[in-house]
Amino acid sequence: MPGKLWRLLLPAVLVAALVGFAPAAASVRGATAPGTIVSSKSVTISAVGLPVPVRAWQLHYASTDAKGQPQTGVATVLVPLIPYVHGKRPLLSYQTAEDSLATGCAPSATLPAGTEKELALISLGLAKGWAVVVSDYEGPQSEYGAGYQAGHFVLDAIRATLHFAPAGIAASAPIGLWGYSGGGLASAWAAELQPTYAPEVKLAGVAEGGVPPDLAAVARNIDGGAFAGIYFAVAVGLSRAYPEMDINAILNDKGKQLVASIGTKCITDIAAIGAFHRMAEYSTVPDPLALPRIQQVIAANHLGQHRPAGPIFDFHAIFDELIPIAGDDALAAQYCAEGVTVQHYRDPASEHASLAVTGAPLAVAYLADRFAAKPAPSTCAS
Repeated sequence: MPGKLWRLLLPAVLVAALVGFAPAAASVRGATAPGTIVSSKSVTISAVGLPVPVRAWQLHYASTDAKGQPQTGVATVLVPLIPYVHGKRPLLSYQTAEDSLATGCAPSATLPAGTEKELALISLGLAKGWAVVVSDYEGPQSEYGAGYQAGHFVLDAIRATLHFAPAGIAASAPIGLWGYSGGGLASAWAAELQPTYAPEVKLAGVAEGGVPPDLAAVARNIDGGAFAGIYFAVAVGLSRAYPEMDINAILNDKGKQLVASIGTKCITDIAAIGAFHRMAEYSTVPDPLALPRIQQVIAANHLGQHRPAGPIFDFHAIFDELIPIAGDDALAAQYCAEGVTVQHYRDPASEHASLAVTGAPLAVAYLADRFAAKPAPSTCAS
Protein backbone atom coordinates (compact mmCIF):
# COMPACT_ATOMS: atom_id res chain seq x y z
CA MET A 1 0.00 0.00 0.00
CA PRO A 2 1.46 3.44 -0.89
CA GLY A 3 2.84 5.38 2.07
CA LYS A 4 0.48 8.33 1.66
CA LEU A 5 -2.51 6.01 1.38
CA TRP A 6 -1.50 4.26 4.59
CA ARG A 7 -1.10 7.57 6.42
CA LEU A 8 -4.51 8.71 5.21
CA LEU A 9 -6.13 5.62 6.60
CA LEU A 10 -4.52 5.76 10.04
CA PRO A 11 -7.33 7.89 11.50
CA ALA A 12 -9.92 5.46 10.15
CA VAL A 13 -11.03 2.11 11.50
CA LEU A 14 -8.56 -0.71 10.87
CA VAL A 15 -10.36 -3.94 11.72
CA ALA A 16 -12.97 -5.14 9.25
CA ALA A 17 -13.34 -8.34 11.27
CA LEU A 18 -15.42 -6.40 13.77
CA VAL A 19 -18.35 -6.13 11.35
CA GLY A 20 -21.56 -6.67 13.22
CA PHE A 21 -20.05 -5.95 16.65
CA ALA A 22 -21.79 -2.58 17.03
CA PRO A 23 -25.20 -2.66 18.69
CA ALA A 24 -28.05 -3.17 16.26
CA ALA A 25 -30.15 -0.07 15.66
CA ALA A 26 -33.81 -0.48 14.81
CA SER A 27 -36.07 2.23 13.44
CA VAL A 28 -37.72 4.53 15.94
CA ARG A 29 -41.50 4.27 15.79
CA GLY A 30 -44.05 6.88 16.59
CA ALA A 31 -43.44 10.47 17.58
CA THR A 32 -40.35 10.00 19.74
CA ALA A 33 -38.54 13.33 19.90
CA PRO A 34 -35.07 13.34 18.32
CA GLY A 35 -32.43 13.06 21.03
CA THR A 36 -34.62 10.96 23.32
CA ILE A 37 -32.63 8.13 24.94
CA VAL A 38 -33.99 4.70 24.01
CA SER A 39 -31.52 2.67 26.09
CA SER A 40 -28.09 2.97 27.69
CA LYS A 41 -25.33 0.79 29.07
CA SER A 42 -21.91 1.21 30.62
CA VAL A 43 -18.91 0.26 28.48
CA THR A 44 -15.16 0.06 28.91
CA ILE A 45 -12.99 2.00 26.47
CA SER A 46 -9.76 0.25 25.53
CA ALA A 47 -6.40 1.24 24.11
CA VAL A 48 -3.49 -1.14 23.39
CA GLY A 49 -5.27 -3.80 25.41
CA LEU A 50 -5.72 -1.65 28.52
CA PRO A 51 -8.81 0.15 29.83
CA VAL A 52 -8.87 3.93 29.41
CA PRO A 53 -9.50 5.74 32.73
CA VAL A 54 -12.86 7.28 31.88
CA ARG A 55 -16.49 6.64 32.68
CA ALA A 56 -18.20 5.61 29.47
CA TRP A 57 -21.61 4.65 28.19
CA GLN A 58 -23.27 3.74 24.94
CA LEU A 59 -26.56 5.51 24.28
CA HIS A 60 -29.22 4.46 21.81
CA TYR A 61 -31.22 7.54 20.94
CA ALA A 62 -33.96 8.70 18.61
CA SER A 63 -32.85 10.54 15.47
CA THR A 64 -33.79 11.00 11.84
CA ASP A 65 -32.16 9.77 8.64
CA ALA A 66 -31.17 11.67 5.51
CA LYS A 67 -34.82 12.09 4.51
CA GLY A 68 -36.13 12.95 7.95
CA GLN A 69 -37.52 9.51 8.72
CA PRO A 70 -37.27 8.15 12.30
CA GLN A 71 -34.20 6.09 13.08
CA THR A 72 -32.18 5.05 16.12
CA GLY A 73 -28.60 6.24 16.56
CA VAL A 74 -25.77 4.97 18.74
CA ALA A 75 -23.28 7.22 20.51
CA THR A 76 -20.43 6.64 22.96
CA VAL A 77 -20.13 9.10 25.82
CA LEU A 78 -16.82 9.48 27.66
CA VAL A 79 -16.36 11.51 30.85
CA PRO A 80 -12.86 11.91 32.27
CA LEU A 81 -12.23 11.06 35.91
CA ILE A 82 -10.45 14.35 36.49
CA PRO A 83 -12.63 17.25 37.69
CA TYR A 84 -13.20 20.31 35.57
CA VAL A 85 -12.37 23.39 37.65
CA HIS A 86 -13.11 26.18 35.18
CA GLY A 87 -16.89 26.18 35.44
CA LYS A 88 -19.32 23.84 33.73
CA ARG A 89 -17.64 20.83 32.11
CA PRO A 90 -17.69 21.37 28.32
CA LEU A 91 -19.05 18.77 25.93
CA LEU A 92 -17.00 17.99 22.84
CA SER A 93 -18.77 16.21 20.01
CA TYR A 94 -15.95 14.42 18.20
CA GLN A 95 -16.60 12.93 14.75
CA THR A 96 -14.22 10.19 13.63
CA ALA A 97 -13.37 9.60 9.97
CA GLU A 98 -15.40 6.40 9.90
CA ASP A 99 -15.51 6.40 6.08
CA SER A 100 -16.72 2.81 5.90
CA LEU A 101 -19.63 0.60 4.92
CA ALA A 102 -20.14 -1.60 7.98
CA THR A 103 -21.30 -0.93 11.53
CA GLY A 104 -18.31 -2.87 12.85
CA CYS A 105 -16.18 0.04 11.66
CA ALA A 106 -18.17 2.56 13.71
CA PRO A 107 -16.74 4.08 16.91
CA SER A 108 -19.26 2.26 19.13
CA ALA A 109 -17.44 -0.91 18.05
CA THR A 110 -13.87 0.32 17.82
CA LEU A 111 -13.69 2.30 21.07
CA PRO A 112 -14.49 -0.68 23.32
CA ALA A 113 -12.40 -3.01 21.14
CA GLY A 114 -9.31 -0.84 21.41
CA THR A 115 -9.00 -0.35 17.64
CA GLU A 116 -10.13 3.26 17.29
CA LYS A 117 -7.21 5.06 15.64
CA GLU A 118 -8.51 8.51 16.56
CA LEU A 119 -8.59 7.79 20.28
CA ALA A 120 -5.34 9.73 20.65
CA LEU A 121 -7.07 12.83 19.28
CA ILE A 122 -10.17 12.24 21.40
CA SER A 123 -7.86 11.97 24.41
CA LEU A 124 -6.64 15.52 23.84
CA GLY A 125 -10.11 16.69 24.79
CA LEU A 126 -10.40 14.27 27.70
CA ALA A 127 -7.07 15.53 29.05
CA LYS A 128 -8.59 19.01 29.19
CA GLY A 129 -11.37 17.66 31.38
CA TRP A 130 -13.95 17.83 28.60
CA ALA A 131 -16.67 15.23 28.25
CA VAL A 132 -16.76 13.72 24.76
CA VAL A 133 -19.59 12.21 22.72
CA VAL A 134 -18.75 10.17 19.61
CA SER A 135 -21.66 9.32 17.34
CA ASP A 136 -22.00 6.48 14.84
CA TYR A 137 -23.16 9.20 12.49
CA GLU A 138 -23.32 7.00 9.37
CA GLY A 139 -26.30 5.25 10.95
CA PRO A 140 -27.34 1.60 11.06
CA GLN A 141 -26.95 1.19 7.28
CA SER A 142 -23.49 2.82 7.14
CA GLU A 143 -24.62 5.61 4.81
CA TYR A 144 -21.16 6.98 4.10
CA GLY A 145 -21.26 10.46 2.56
CA ALA A 146 -24.88 11.28 3.42
CA GLY A 147 -24.66 14.77 4.89
CA TYR A 148 -28.12 15.18 6.39
CA GLN A 149 -27.89 11.75 7.99
CA ALA A 150 -24.57 12.66 9.61
CA GLY A 151 -25.69 16.09 10.78
CA HIS A 152 -28.89 14.77 12.34
CA PHE A 153 -27.13 11.95 14.18
CA VAL A 154 -24.39 14.24 15.53
CA LEU A 155 -26.85 16.81 16.85
CA ASP A 156 -29.17 14.21 18.35
CA ALA A 157 -26.22 12.51 20.06
CA ILE A 158 -25.49 15.84 21.75
CA ARG A 159 -29.12 16.13 22.79
CA ALA A 160 -29.08 12.61 24.21
CA THR A 161 -25.87 13.27 26.15
CA LEU A 162 -27.33 16.40 27.71
CA HIS A 163 -30.38 14.34 28.72
CA PHE A 164 -28.26 11.56 30.24
CA ALA A 165 -28.03 12.33 33.96
CA PRO A 166 -25.15 9.92 34.82
CA ALA A 167 -22.82 11.89 32.52
CA GLY A 168 -23.43 14.98 34.62
CA ILE A 169 -23.28 17.50 31.76
CA ALA A 170 -25.17 20.70 32.49
CA ALA A 171 -27.80 21.72 29.97
CA SER A 172 -26.03 25.06 29.64
CA ALA A 173 -22.53 23.58 29.26
CA PRO A 174 -20.45 24.93 26.36
CA ILE A 175 -20.59 22.59 23.35
CA GLY A 176 -18.10 22.18 20.53
CA LEU A 177 -17.68 20.10 17.38
CA TRP A 178 -14.43 18.66 16.03
CA GLY A 179 -13.70 16.33 13.15
CA TYR A 180 -11.30 15.84 10.25
CA SER A 181 -11.85 14.52 6.71
CA GLY A 182 -14.96 12.33 6.92
CA GLY A 183 -15.34 13.53 10.49
CA GLY A 184 -14.93 17.10 9.26
CA LEU A 185 -17.73 16.51 6.77
CA ALA A 186 -20.04 15.29 9.54
CA SER A 187 -19.05 18.22 11.75
CA ALA A 188 -19.67 20.72 8.95
CA TRP A 189 -23.12 19.27 8.26
CA ALA A 190 -24.01 19.36 11.95
CA ALA A 191 -22.90 22.99 12.09
CA GLU A 192 -25.01 23.91 9.05
CA LEU A 193 -28.11 22.07 10.25
CA GLN A 194 -27.95 23.14 13.90
CA PRO A 195 -29.79 26.49 13.59
CA THR A 196 -32.92 24.85 12.13
CA TYR A 197 -32.73 21.21 13.24
CA ALA A 198 -31.50 21.69 16.83
CA PRO A 199 -31.73 25.42 17.66
CA GLU A 200 -31.48 24.74 21.40
CA VAL A 201 -28.05 23.12 20.92
CA LYS A 202 -25.90 26.24 21.09
CA LEU A 203 -22.44 25.64 19.64
CA ALA A 204 -19.60 27.55 21.25
CA GLY A 205 -17.28 26.62 18.40
CA VAL A 206 -16.64 24.23 15.52
CA ALA A 207 -13.26 22.87 14.38
CA GLU A 208 -13.63 21.25 10.96
CA GLY A 209 -10.63 20.09 8.97
CA GLY A 210 -10.06 18.50 5.56
CA VAL A 211 -13.71 19.08 4.65
CA PRO A 212 -14.99 17.95 1.21
CA PRO A 213 -17.82 20.41 0.35
CA ASP A 214 -18.33 18.98 -3.17
CA LEU A 215 -18.39 15.18 -3.35
CA ALA A 216 -18.35 15.17 -7.15
CA ALA A 217 -15.17 17.25 -7.28
CA VAL A 218 -13.46 14.83 -4.89
CA ALA A 219 -14.67 11.83 -6.89
CA ARG A 220 -13.25 13.20 -10.13
CA ASN A 221 -9.98 14.04 -8.38
CA ILE A 222 -9.40 10.55 -6.97
CA ASP A 223 -10.87 8.40 -9.77
CA GLY A 224 -8.13 6.05 -10.98
CA GLY A 225 -5.70 7.02 -8.22
CA ALA A 226 -4.54 5.56 -4.93
CA PHE A 227 -7.71 6.74 -3.16
CA ALA A 228 -10.25 5.62 -5.78
CA GLY A 229 -11.82 3.17 -3.34
CA ILE A 230 -13.20 6.14 -1.40
CA TYR A 231 -15.14 7.16 -4.53
CA PHE A 232 -16.66 3.69 -4.76
CA ALA A 233 -17.46 3.60 -1.04
CA VAL A 234 -19.25 6.96 -1.08
CA ALA A 235 -21.26 5.84 -4.12
CA VAL A 236 -22.48 2.80 -2.18
CA GLY A 237 -23.06 4.75 1.04
CA LEU A 238 -25.06 7.48 -0.69
CA SER A 239 -27.14 4.91 -2.58
CA ARG A 240 -28.19 3.40 0.76
CA ALA A 241 -29.50 6.79 1.88
CA TYR A 242 -30.92 7.64 -1.56
CA PRO A 243 -32.18 4.49 -3.32
CA GLU A 244 -33.33 6.68 -6.22
CA MET A 245 -29.70 6.76 -7.35
CA ASP A 246 -30.37 3.20 -8.59
CA ILE A 247 -26.68 2.43 -9.02
CA ASN A 248 -27.41 -1.24 -9.72
CA ALA A 249 -28.96 -0.20 -13.02
CA ILE A 250 -25.63 1.14 -14.26
CA LEU A 251 -23.27 -1.49 -12.86
CA ASN A 252 -21.74 -4.11 -15.11
CA ASP A 253 -20.92 -7.56 -13.76
CA LYS A 254 -17.57 -6.36 -12.46
CA GLY A 255 -19.27 -3.45 -10.74
CA LYS A 256 -21.79 -5.70 -9.03
CA GLN A 257 -18.94 -7.86 -7.76
CA LEU A 258 -17.18 -4.75 -6.46
CA VAL A 259 -20.24 -3.55 -4.54
CA ALA A 260 -20.66 -7.01 -3.03
CA SER A 261 -17.00 -7.14 -2.02
CA ILE A 262 -16.80 -3.71 -0.34
CA GLY A 263 -20.32 -3.48 1.07
CA THR A 264 -19.42 -4.89 4.50
CA LYS A 265 -15.85 -3.64 4.83
CA CYS A 266 -13.91 -0.92 6.60
CA ILE A 267 -11.97 1.75 4.76
CA THR A 268 -8.57 0.05 4.72
CA ASP A 269 -9.92 -2.96 2.82
CA ILE A 270 -12.08 -0.77 0.58
CA ALA A 271 -9.09 1.40 -0.31
CA ALA A 272 -6.91 -1.59 -1.09
CA ILE A 273 -9.57 -3.11 -3.35
CA GLY A 274 -10.28 0.11 -5.23
CA ALA A 275 -6.81 1.59 -5.55
CA PHE A 276 -5.83 2.68 -9.09
CA HIS A 277 -9.14 1.62 -10.65
CA ARG A 278 -11.61 3.86 -12.47
CA MET A 279 -15.35 3.97 -12.02
CA ALA A 280 -15.75 3.45 -15.78
CA GLU A 281 -14.43 -0.11 -15.32
CA TYR A 282 -17.50 -0.95 -13.26
CA SER A 283 -20.21 1.00 -15.05
CA THR A 284 -22.25 0.62 -18.21
CA VAL A 285 -22.18 4.41 -18.71
CA PRO A 286 -19.02 6.47 -19.34
CA ASP A 287 -19.57 8.90 -16.46
CA PRO A 288 -22.11 8.10 -13.73
CA LEU A 289 -21.58 11.59 -12.29
CA ALA A 290 -23.23 13.03 -15.41
CA LEU A 291 -26.53 11.22 -14.81
CA PRO A 292 -29.28 13.62 -13.62
CA ARG A 293 -30.44 11.35 -10.79
CA ILE A 294 -26.87 11.08 -9.48
CA GLN A 295 -26.33 14.81 -9.83
CA GLN A 296 -29.50 15.54 -7.85
CA VAL A 297 -28.30 13.48 -4.88
CA ILE A 298 -24.81 15.00 -4.98
CA ALA A 299 -26.31 18.49 -5.16
CA ALA A 300 -28.49 17.72 -2.14
CA ASN A 301 -25.33 16.75 -0.23
CA HIS A 302 -23.29 19.79 -1.20
CA LEU A 303 -22.22 21.88 1.79
CA GLY A 304 -23.09 25.55 1.81
CA GLN A 305 -26.88 25.26 1.52
CA HIS A 306 -27.42 26.37 5.11
CA ARG A 307 -25.81 29.16 7.12
CA PRO A 308 -24.09 27.86 10.27
CA ALA A 309 -24.25 29.99 13.38
CA GLY A 310 -20.51 29.63 13.92
CA PRO A 311 -17.90 30.41 15.01
CA ILE A 312 -15.79 28.07 12.87
CA PHE A 313 -12.13 27.10 12.67
CA ASP A 314 -11.66 25.67 9.16
CA PHE A 315 -8.28 24.09 8.45
CA HIS A 316 -7.15 22.52 5.19
CA ALA A 317 -3.85 21.54 3.58
CA ILE A 318 -2.93 23.68 0.57
CA PHE A 319 -1.46 20.59 -1.09
CA ASP A 320 -4.24 18.19 -0.10
CA GLU A 321 -3.98 15.43 -2.68
CA LEU A 322 -7.33 13.90 -1.80
CA ILE A 323 -9.65 16.88 -1.31
CA PRO A 324 -8.56 19.91 -3.37
CA ILE A 325 -8.46 23.06 -1.26
CA ALA A 326 -10.36 25.12 -3.84
CA GLY A 327 -13.69 23.75 -2.62
CA ASP A 328 -12.87 24.51 0.99
CA ASP A 329 -11.69 28.01 0.08
CA ALA A 330 -15.01 28.64 -1.63
CA LEU A 331 -16.99 27.32 1.34
CA ALA A 332 -15.07 29.49 3.82
CA ALA A 333 -15.56 32.54 1.60
CA GLN A 334 -19.28 31.84 1.37
CA TYR A 335 -19.60 31.54 5.14
CA CYS A 336 -17.74 34.83 5.54
CA ALA A 337 -20.03 36.52 3.04
CA GLU A 338 -23.00 35.27 5.06
CA GLY A 339 -21.62 36.86 8.21
CA VAL A 340 -20.27 33.72 9.89
CA THR A 341 -17.17 34.21 12.04
CA VAL A 342 -14.55 32.00 10.34
CA GLN A 343 -10.88 31.48 11.05
CA HIS A 344 -9.64 29.85 7.85
CA TYR A 345 -6.24 28.23 8.13
CA ARG A 346 -4.55 27.09 4.90
CA ASP A 347 -1.66 24.85 5.95
CA PRO A 348 1.38 25.10 3.63
CA ALA A 349 3.38 22.16 4.99
CA SER A 350 0.97 19.22 5.29
CA GLU A 351 -0.96 16.90 3.03
CA HIS A 352 -4.34 15.36 3.77
CA ALA A 353 -3.39 12.71 6.31
CA SER A 354 -0.72 14.55 8.24
CA LEU A 355 -2.88 17.62 8.87
CA ALA A 356 -5.26 15.47 10.93
CA VAL A 357 -2.43 15.23 13.46
CA THR A 358 -0.56 18.51 13.01
CA GLY A 359 -3.81 20.45 13.01
CA ALA A 360 -5.09 18.84 16.21
CA PRO A 361 -3.34 21.21 18.66
CA LEU A 362 -4.77 24.16 16.74
CA ALA A 363 -8.27 22.67 16.91
CA VAL A 364 -7.98 22.01 20.65
CA ALA A 365 -6.65 25.50 21.36
CA TYR A 366 -9.46 27.04 19.29
CA LEU A 367 -12.15 25.08 21.14
CA ALA A 368 -10.56 25.76 24.54
CA ASP A 369 -10.80 29.49 23.87
CA ARG A 370 -14.42 29.20 22.77
CA PHE A 371 -15.27 27.17 25.89
CA ALA A 372 -13.63 29.97 27.92
CA ALA A 373 -15.92 32.47 26.16
CA LYS A 374 -13.05 34.33 24.53
CA PRO A 375 -13.91 36.30 21.37
CA ALA A 376 -13.57 34.18 18.25
CA PRO A 377 -10.89 35.25 15.74
CA SER A 378 -11.79 35.84 12.11
CA THR A 379 -9.83 35.85 8.87
CA CYS A 380 -12.82 36.96 6.82
CA ALA A 381 -11.45 40.47 6.31
CA SER A 382 -8.35 39.03 4.66
